[in-house]
Amino acid sequence: MAELQEVQITEEKPLLPGQTPEVAKEAELAARILLDQGQTHSVETPYGSVTFTVYGTPKPKRPAILTYHDVGLNYKSCFQPLFRFGDMQEIIQNFVRVHVDAPGMEEGAPVFPLGYQYPSLDQLADMIPCILQYLNFSTIIGVGVGAGAYILSRYALNHPDTVEGLVLINIDPNAKGWMDWAAHKLTGLTSSISEMILGHLFSQEEMSGNSELIQKYRNIITHAPNLENIELYWNSYNNRRDLNFERGGDVTLKCPVMLVVGDQAPHEDAVVECNSKLDPTQTSFLKMADSGGQPQLTQPGKLTEAFKYFLQGMGYMASSCMTRLSRSRTASLTSAASIDGNRSRSRTLSQSSESGTLPSAPPGHTMEVSC
Repeated sequence: MAELQEVQITEEKPLLPGQTPEVAKEAELAARILLDQGQTHSVETPYGSVTFTVYGTPKPKRPAILTYHDVGLNYKSCFQPLFRFGDMQEIIQNFVRVHVDAPGMEEGAPVFPLGYQYPSLDQLADMIPCILQYLNFSTIIGVGVGAGAYILSRYALNHPDTVEGLVLINIDPNAKGWMDWAAHKLTGLTSSISEMILGHLFSQEEMSGNSELIQKYRNIITHAPNLENIELYWNSYNNRRDLNFERGGDVTLKCPVMLVVGDQAPHEDAVVECNSKLDPTQTSFLKMADSGGQPQLTQPGKLTEAFKYFLQGMGYMASSCMTRLSRSRTASLTSAASIDGNRSRSRTLSQSSESGTLPSAPPGHTMEVSC
């Protein structure tokens, strides 16, 4: 019998007619650079058009990071400080990012005509499958703030198989009660839309201090050319339905979740209540000191490292180096540990400042740590 020989076959991408290998390589490099700079797309959905920007190239067997911003912001004003932070580069090199702008919130968006029926938050969530189908993405890790956190939670409830994890900042899963509705109407008689939205985004301490950050975002919202559109998004948020989370019940988030809120933030109580209703073996709670109402703007370093721990707990970025949270004692963090299937899901986001390695914990164990 003739001796078998191992032959290695190299697969090459076919060239276009008349295209040399050098030209093909340059074209591929140009396409990669274009993707890294961000490509903006729009797709039609049953509830209107939605715009999103894609950064990076898809990684095999890895979900996309999909973000959704809060009221009064777009993806740039909500997430740019976080995703441009130095330590975040390790993450964005490992995942493709999809930044969704709510309808009419993208830069240069025309003002909707008078009488336009803006989508509800539930309908905004139902737009996301159209985005994933357009991009041919099967799963995501969602990162949402405020209204965006609610939208991603609603999407995860409707499509649990497509969501591997959620980072929810300032989520309020409850519908407005009659007292809240009355207070909102009363505030509307004495405050402008821009001031009400600022009060939604930032803490009272931040508003009173009138810092450079507050002045910047007050200017962004007050002078926004699409302020009428922002008001429509604001109204949809205030008319949201209750997500009806129930610990141990059928209505719950089935993926790993990291809840984030700043101390003294307007939504602190709502996030704490949300944490009490979710599965403790799947949920991590991060309360950040000195972060105000928008941790992704004021504490991008701490949030980046917490996000890295969260990804590690999901089985990604196992070799990532962690230092910032273990040295800092400026926030209170609660985390849990669980094991899901064959993948070990260590849910601990940080440990005491004296140690530099991730501890292991049995399923359902909860740890109180300083970070």
